[in-house]
Amino acid sequence: MSLPSNKEYQALVKQSSPSSPLVKDMLFAFLIGGAICAIGQVARSLLSNLDLSADDVGTLVSAIMIFLGVLLTSLGVYDMIAKYGGAGTLVPITGFANAVSSPAIEFHSEGIVTGICAKMFTIAGPVIVFATLSGTIYGIIYWLRSVL
Repeated sequence: MSLPSNKEYQALVKQSSPSSPLVKDMLFAFLIGGAICAIGQVARSLLSNLDLSADDVGTLVSAIMIFLGVLLTSLGVYDMIAKYGGAGTLVPITGFANAVSSPAIEFHSEGIVTGICAKMFTIAGPVIVFATLSGTIYGIIYWLRSVL
């Protein structure tokens, strides 16, 4: 029995793979991502009424959204939302909170060090490293342009 050619294999994959409802997926991502951002905007509007600086309001909104992301992840609700919202749940800060907290919650039974701490950055670690590296490179370029 010979192996199928690359063309035959691609045809077989296309035939057996279900088609994705792209328009519906994009609409749900837009609506759910927008709803998450609207919740953040409501929190921002409410906190702006307090006697706080704009920086403090932004920090509190970020903390609230991270808390909500972790809370909904720990209750198993965020995964149900992500099932329908797809990328709409990844982009806001709640998606990052979900990416960090999911492995930590899943592996908590293995202990604090080998479970929670070791697994917490499995998904989000590369994002943090890339963001830090990109920020550092940008900072060096910005500094060099101002010096030269």
